[in-house]
Amino acid sequence: MTATAATTDTTAYVGIDVGTSAVKAAAFDAGGRTLAVESRPVGLDIKDGRVEQDMDEVYGAVVDVLAAVTAAVPGPVELIGLTGQGDGVWLVDDSGRPVRPAISWMDGRAHALVDAWQESGVLASVFRRNGGAMFPGSPGPVLAWLDRHEPASLDAAAAALTCKDMVFQRLTGTRATDVSDASMPFLDPRTRTYDDEVLQALGIAHRRGLLPPVSDPAATGELASGTRIASGPYDLAACALGAGVTAPGDGLLIVGTCLASLVATRELDLTGEPAGLYISTDRTGQWLRAMPAMVGTAALDWVLRTTGVQHTEVDALLDATPPGSHGVRVLPYFAPSGERAPFVEPRLRAELTGVSLESTTADLVRATCEGIGFAARHCLDAAGLSGSLAICGGGTRSPAWMRLFAEVLGRPLRIVEGEVGARGAVLASAERHGVELDTAAWTAPTAVVEPDPERSEFYAQAYEEHLERLAGSRARARAART
Repeated sequence: MTATAATTDTTAYVGIDVGTSAVKAAAFDAGGRTLAVESRPVGLDIKDGRVEQDMDEVYGAVVDVLAAVTAAVPGPVELIGLTGQGDGVWLVDDSGRPVRPAISWMDGRAHALVDAWQESGVLASVFRRNGGAMFPGSPGPVLAWLDRHEPASLDAAAAALTCKDMVFQRLTGTRATDVSDASMPFLDPRTRTYDDEVLQALGIAHRRGLLPPVSDPAATGELASGTRIASGPYDLAACALGAGVTAPGDGLLIVGTCLASLVATRELDLTGEPAGLYISTDRTGQWLRAMPAMVGTAALDWVLRTTGVQHTEVDALLDATPPGSHGVRVLPYFAPSGERAPFVEPRLRAELTGVSLESTTADLVRATCEGIGFAARHCLDAAGLSGSLAICGGGTRSPAWMRLFAEVLGRPLRIVEGEVGARGAVLASAERHGVELDTAAWTAPTAVVEPDPERSEFYAQAYEEHLERLAGSRARARAART
């Protein structure tokens, strides 16, 4: 590794990942080994389809974890990388303080707008311009909803930011976003600047002044302590960097609250069904074709809470019932804002079928995990996966679920454990600050899971049946809009 002259054997590199339900800071040594991790939970205010967060609570958690992880390492912190949840709207004043609670990416209040735009063709026209399929919690619909129903909040705001950009402004005083966070839905992926025609189509051109400047490459700064920091990319793209997914065709599956599928590409294809988005990267002409589904560990968490099962019991339950879960099937679309990838259907809801008095808790848990696996395959197919596949996120803590994913997807999985988003944030920051790190060592998988051929063959047929059930459910959701 080549770095600055101040680097020592005890030098640490810190990544901050501002997640939806927790804020984490992870410190690494020069070889990418984890030295310390600190985490603080943050709340979600969920009511009537609306999901909001307290910005001061989130920022306070960032300050706490950064102080704690810095105190836990033996030497100096060379630099900091910042990443965080994307989408939503975080309205701030000139000093970066909140104008109102943040509206989360999980929020569903703008679903009627999305329904109307879908029917009128606005969604499709925006997708044809920038490759971003809007959903209720993305900035376009949220800003349009606020403009119609809560204009005083927009009038009082100096900027409409995303999460990490709010944190970066509070830490450094600099207001900016990067090309990854700007990708949905206002950035032209070819010019890497805001597209005024998109703003016009959404009826919010008069609010353009709220959009932060796009820093390309990502903004850098210093903390009060003098430690260097860089902002971006946001969590999906940061995880791709942290998992070593940069070669065209290679993919990443993030099994977290959001089930995000990403495939690296040099091709910008704006045809086909409007879904997902193209995330611009810090390299011009390279994108991540992203399918960030609303499906994820939140679906399994709901099932576990409802059945009274602990997370520590999941592996045993998955091993207690065979593939196919004795006929129990789950369409795992539990999010109040429906689904956003690989299709947009705000009114889609979860379905449980095939249950009888003979069904067991193990059947229900396995059927849920299988349903999430089918959703992942749907997203990865739509994103154009052709190379190797890495997998990260909280779901990797379940070896049985990882075997199930490998079987459903029919391919080997490179397991990348730990704080992958924070790791990617450090790598991005190091590049911005001219600090060379051994990327291969930092992104090496912790294990590789091979699929069982017979089970993969079974799941290939089960996947086709899943798509048929999903088509019927989507048709019912569309009918509910009329």
